[in-house]
Amino acid sequence: MTLGDALRLAQSKGLDLIEIAATATPPVCRIVDYGKFRYEESKKDKESQSRHGSKMKEVQLSAVIDPHDFGVKLAHAIEFLCNDMKVRLKLRFKGRQKAHKEFGFEVLNRFVRAAAAYGHADSPPKMLGDRDLNVLITPLPRDKRAKKPQAPLVPKPPLAV
Repeated sequence: MTLGDALRLAQSKGLDLIEIAATATPPVCRIVDYGKFRYEESKKDKESQSRHGSKMKEVQLSAVIDPHDFGVKLAHAIEFLCNDMKVRLKLRFKGRQKAHKEFGFEVLNRFVRAAAAYGHADSPPKMLGDRDLNVLITPLPRDKRAKKPQAPLVPKPPLAV
């Protein structure tokens, strides 16, 4: 349709002619109410910003973490990833641990491998300064992610004293 015909059609309906894709051949336009169009676009933008993992949680680890503590922190990180949040793993070396940074790299790599079904590391673990080791885990898309683990349905009986 020619530009003149499109403008006449839009004016006869009391609407606006809006160019959607200027770079396409031929350019793509729509006949819509401009105020309503802007409102819907702003609504779409707001929803896309709030939904795409814009929230971030931090999990702090130690180079000499206990296996049970490791499991608890891993469960928390998996919970965050299932809720579409990014997870920053932070490992701080204390005292003489700074002399053996390979233990910290080993812990973080093990954590990233354990959470691989729910998210992927953006980059390998990196040192920030001489004390902190960081890595960022981004959640996988919902269709490629493993199912959210369920909490045990039957609570454990209390211990007799």
